[in-house]
Amino acid sequence: MTAPESRLPGPERSPGFLLWRVTLAWQRAMRAALAPHDLTHVQFVLLTTTWWLTRLGEPPTQRQLADQAGTDTMMTSQVVRKLADRGLLARADDPADARAKRLEMTPAGLELVAKALKDVEAADAEFFAATDDGFVDALARLGP
Repeated sequence: MTAPESRLPGPERSPGFLLWRVTLAWQRAMRAALAPHDLTHVQFVLLTTTWWLTRLGEPPTQRQLADQAGTDTMMTSQVVRKLADRGLLARADDPADARAKRLEMTPAGLELVAKALKDVEAADAEFFAATDDGFVDALARLGP
């Protein structure tokens, strides 16, 4: 039987392990920032991404939202339905494609994004205070 070997002295030098630990800590910070707004992190991401996409042009489809957020289309559909049930998003048939749904922010959704976004950005700023713009650039290079 072959014993495992690593080129690293331990997990404290493993980029993947460190990213795992940082991700868990960041997710805790996001949950805390979003708790007062009664939003999960995925709800916040999809709601805020809808707002961002709408600012760029016409209301996005659920597919465009999933593509931009990097989320599964079925999960996106389920979360969007819950956000619509809460009155935060409106879903409408796409006149150009009967299978597609266009998403629009409601006034309540806009108000919630305005409040939650401030808290999330403040939590991000505090969490990543020890980093610089080079860190954000590196993340962007690693992403899809």
